[in-house]
Amino acid sequence: MTDTDPARDQAAEQVRKAAADATLRPTIAGFFDEATNTITYVVSDPATGEAAIIDSVLDFEAASGRTSNGSADRIIEYVKTNDLTVTWLIETHAHADHISAAPYLQERLGGKLAIGKDIIRVQEVFGKLFNAGTDFERDGSQFDHLFEDGESFAIGKLGGIALHVPGHTPADMAFIVGDAAFVGDTIFMPDFGTARADFPGGDAGELFRSIRRLLSLPDETRLFLCHDYKAPGRDDYAWETTVKQQREENVHVKDGVTEDQFVEMRTSRDRTLAMPTLIMPSVQVNIRGGRLPEPEDNGVSYIKIPVNAV
Repeated sequence: MTDTDPARDQAAEQVRKAAADATLRPTIAGFFDEATNTITYVVSDPATGEAAIIDSVLDFEAASGRTSNGSADRIIEYVKTNDLTVTWLIETHAHADHISAAPYLQERLGGKLAIGKDIIRVQEVFGKLFNAGTDFERDGSQFDHLFEDGESFAIGKLGGIALHVPGHTPADMAFIVGDAAFVGDTIFMPDFGTARADFPGGDAGELFRSIRRLLSLPDETRLFLCHDYKAPGRDDYAWETTVKQQREENVHVKDGVTEDQFVEMRTSRDRTLAMPTLIMPSVQVNIRGGRLPEPEDNGVSYIKIPVNAV
């Protein structure tokens, strides 16, 4: 990260203003899905009732291949109970550990489905891996909006800024709303560390620089994480932290850790990790904006598993 970063600086100024003025801060509800250790957020503007849903979960039973909507229905109940209007359905990246429920939620609640513009790179890589064929468009057209780095957006009267934070995947984005940053899989709770960087298109050095970009936001910036796995010695799940806490305590990337040290640690650690249980169905569906592959002539959708290819 260089010292010259206008998008980061804009986000930092937004955080400072929101920290000083409660009317510029969002209402945030987190919904934890223990099956995938994923947190979905409903982020709303108290003044207008407009809301965004970030990183939703479609329930999927791998053994049977059956989907269900219990996790998404909890979100719908919350939105309706609180009389919210959904304007955005945001994915921080194309997840490899759970399937997005965005199309189901969009059908029932509305809103624009959005992700970072580099989803196109992810679609190209995985489109080849799964031999998706020419019918699968690799241009991001499965989404309603592709965010650029530094792009401003709004949730009601609340300001938002998208920051590109690649490394875990090429398409990872963090979304800063008021004084809150939704950082996807870049970083975890301080006692657990950071995300892996060994998926296709991942890069440990890039991840380090992305994390340092986020940690150059003001100390008081609230960070909301996409996953938690309860680090050894901790009994409860947690998913909110701050820039200050991460800079002081993160076991992988606190202040003083160099990029070379991080890359050596992250690369060595990633070699020991198994692939996520749901990576095959998740990636195939999520690069399609959460939609299942087109049904075959018998009316059934199929998930492919490439043999000896990964």
